[in-house]
Amino acid sequence: MALDLVPAWPAVGSIAGGAGALALAWAIRDHRGRPGVDWFLGVFAAQAVWCLSYGAGLLVDDLALRAALEGAMWLGVVWTGVAFLGFALAYTGRSDVVRSRLFAAVVAFGALSTALIATNPLHGAFWTGLEPAPAFGVATVSYAFGPWAYLVVAVETVLVASAVFLLVDTLLSYGPLYRRESAAVALSSLPPGFALVAWALELGPVPQLQLAPVLFVPHALMDAYAFNRAEMFDRNPTTSRAAERTAIDDLNDPVVALGLDNRIVRLNPAAERVLGVGAEAAQSRSLDEFLDIPIGLGAESGAEGAESEGIDGETASETVEVAGTPEAGRRTYAVSTARLTDPNGTHVGYTVVLSDITERERRRQQLEVLNRILRHNLRNDAGVVHGYGEILRDRLDDPDLTRMADAIERRAGALAALGEKAGTVERLVADGEAHDVAVDDLVERVVEEAQNSNPDATVELLVDDGDWTTCVRGDALGAVVENTVENALDHHDGEGSERDDGGAWVRVTLERAGDTQREADQFVLTVTDDGPGVPDHEVEAIEAGQETALEHGSGLGLWVVEWGAAAIGAAVEYADREPRGTRVTVSIPIVDER
Repeated sequence: MALDLVPAWPAVGSIAGGAGALALAWAIRDHRGRPGVDWFLGVFAAQAVWCLSYGAGLLVDDLALRAALEGAMWLGVVWTGVAFLGFALAYTGRSDVVRSRLFAAVVAFGALSTALIATNPLHGAFWTGLEPAPAFGVATVSYAFGPWAYLVVAVETVLVASAVFLLVDTLLSYGPLYRRESAAVALSSLPPGFALVAWALELGPVPQLQLAPVLFVPHALMDAYAFNRAEMFDRNPTTSRAAERTAIDDLNDPVVALGLDNRIVRLNPAAERVLGVGAEAAQSRSLDEFLDIPIGLGAESGAEGAESEGIDGETASETVEVAGTPEAGRRTYAVSTARLTDPNGTHVGYTVVLSDITERERRRQQLEVLNRILRHNLRNDAGVVHGYGEILRDRLDDPDLTRMADAIERRAGALAALGEKAGTVERLVADGEAHDVAVDDLVERVVEEAQNSNPDATVELLVDDGDWTTCVRGDALGAVVENTVENALDHHDGEGSERDDGGAWVRVTLERAGDTQREADQFVLTVTDDGPGVPDHEVEAIEAGQETALEHGSGLGLWVVEWGAAAIGAAVEYADREPRGTRVTVSIPIVDER
């Protein structure tokens, strides 16, 4: 046999397994402090004691010394399983279990077993009748296993199997991220584990020979792969599990998990505060006892072909008011409810997320009231001022007074227009439905209306033939086009360069971004004028997203363009034009209604 070529190969293999464990411990020493590393060092220490004591024992004929080495070997067996389970728990992000009473019982079992090993000559709980039984040129021994020895092998098998299960669960739960590391470490524990069980059950042609220490050699090789090739401790599942817990428990938004019967299964600390109940007290109670949220219950799982009467895979949202603390008062929450499914896609419950929108709702109400009052007063008062200004202008003979009356009339008209723009802003910030819009028809209508309202101006339109349809909010796109053209006309100073008389001139072009219609992914609207240009401070205010005392615009026109573009996902750019004027470019996304 090939093994006969290696003298005392069981001893050589056992010592090699111990040396491999020590080498791996040395290799990961710099990673101490990371999840699972300290426990893994304990695993290697126990394996080294197991392998080296057994290997040395195979070279010793003295039964007294051999009995001491056998005790050391059993010590390694006991603590290898305990340390391996501790590693698996810490590495997979379950360090809280390591601090639990259950794991403390496992450690206590190890400590009791250690005491029984040390006192074995008094009671024979581990073995009795130690006798020489040489094989393969080494001093193997045979003895009768005591009851505690069988218990240790059984318990250690359960501990290692549990650790392997945790690692395999990690492999399946987190996909390819930790697959190589977890698979290598889980599989490496199987050969010596099976060999230990076979030895305890006296299976095989040479039952007195324990092959587990020899099989720690491939075990060490697979662990070495996990450490070096797969970078086991550079990234570990603890990060993912911590992220999962943080995603729920550390959220400021209340999150409640419900069963199919609408009873609470789990809730995070934020939900405990809102509902005013602890997690344990809330479990198995219906959410209806705390909040008036209509959550549709699905059909019974056993009803074949039945359809869900509630939420069908999509998120449902509404609002609910909750009585908060005396300091906070009543709070308004946006409720998002979604179906909860298992990995197989089976509907198992619901998740309910409450987002505190109290301040947002207050601001919305305040802005809505201010907007409507402002628009109403502007419309009425500006109409009165405009009418009196017109009467004064017609009745006054003094040129200076006539000019003042004319200014009053024009400013009143501007105030009325400002009120209308405020109404446009209110519509833009509200949610709207997207639908198919023919951009060329919309632009043509806006240009025609602008020309009719400004007969002395020149408004040109350049549009190629083709399909100009996109699925966007038509009101928002219309506001962008209207205000872009209107701004160019309203702010013209009569000193243009395109017309001989210096009158207002605006050119509107609509083209595709690509060379061909198939390549295009957006429509490009360009509005060019030869006016005085948009002041830098107004563009800077738009780009900064806020108006200040030093940088403020002269009206709402540019803001309407900005907010309208945001509502349809368009981009707006402002550039100077030579010799004078402004070029405004609006990139409109092409969206298929489907």
